[in-house]
Amino acid sequence: MPYNSITDLPAQVSKPLPKHAKEIFKEAFNSAEEQYQKEETAFKVAWSAVKEKYSKNDNGEWVKKE
Repeated sequence: MPYNSITDLPAQVSKPLPKHAKEIFKEAFNSAEEQYQKEETAFKVAWSAVKEKYSKNDNGEWVKKE
């Protein structure tokens, strides 16, 4: 199921991520879901895409990599 907007993302994604990371997640998820047609795979691809640009700091918050 593709997400039309970042407000449609599930809580486990939308709560911890900053806005830009949510956008990355949504785009990567939608693309992977269309390509692989498996939600589990799409989630893995989307998280991987987020982790290319963001990481968790010592407080467990997602921050943009430098």
